[in-house]
Amino acid sequence: AEAVQGLLDQAPARADGRTWHEHSEVDKGHGRIETRRCVVCHDLGAIAQVLQDWPGVRSVACVQSMRQQVRAGRYAARGAEPAQQSWRYYISSDVLDAQTFNATVRAHWSIENDCHWVLDVNYREDECLIRRAHGPHNMATLRRIAQNQIKLDVGKGSQKTKRKRMGWSDDYLQGLFGLTPCSALQPQDPAAG
Repeated sequence: AEAVQGLLDQAPARADGRTWHEHSEVDKGHGRIETRRCVVCHDLGAIAQVLQDWPGVRSVACVQSMRQQVRAGRYAARGAEPAQQSWRYYISSDVLDAQTFNATVRAHWSIENDCHWVLDVNYREDECLIRRAHGPHNMATLRRIAQNQIKLDVGKGSQKTKRKRMGWSDDYLQGLFGLTPCSALQPQDPAAG
């Protein structure tokens, strides 16, 4: 980790667009301004010894994020919270420029926020006490099935509200899965019709 960090710390002086790439972008939303600076290096000769345990590594990257809170359309007033900075380091088997790498990292976090965060908040997945045999895997599968079916419902209401409604109303639950109350429990009579 220190070798990767040391290599990427040289980036400002060496960015050439061939083996070193740098890209910055600024987003405003959710009450903050976030600046993300991504540096990618494909020339790994200086740290090849360190990376020998990871065959196939073709690039290393660092994403520096700086978040500044916004107050009434302006930067936070004096004495307010200072900007928060974080650095994340990556190794990759792909050769991407900094802009593409930054977009890939953002796409990963959108999956995390869209799926795992919802499962934790709406279904309290992290608090589940089922720990034996296939129980954890079975429950995780059922949560994901329920979440996917809820996403198919285009009606009003949040996912949390729809999840509760699934528990309260058998008709709503069966409607989400395309079942009618009778067809799910009784075999179809081929002579009837």
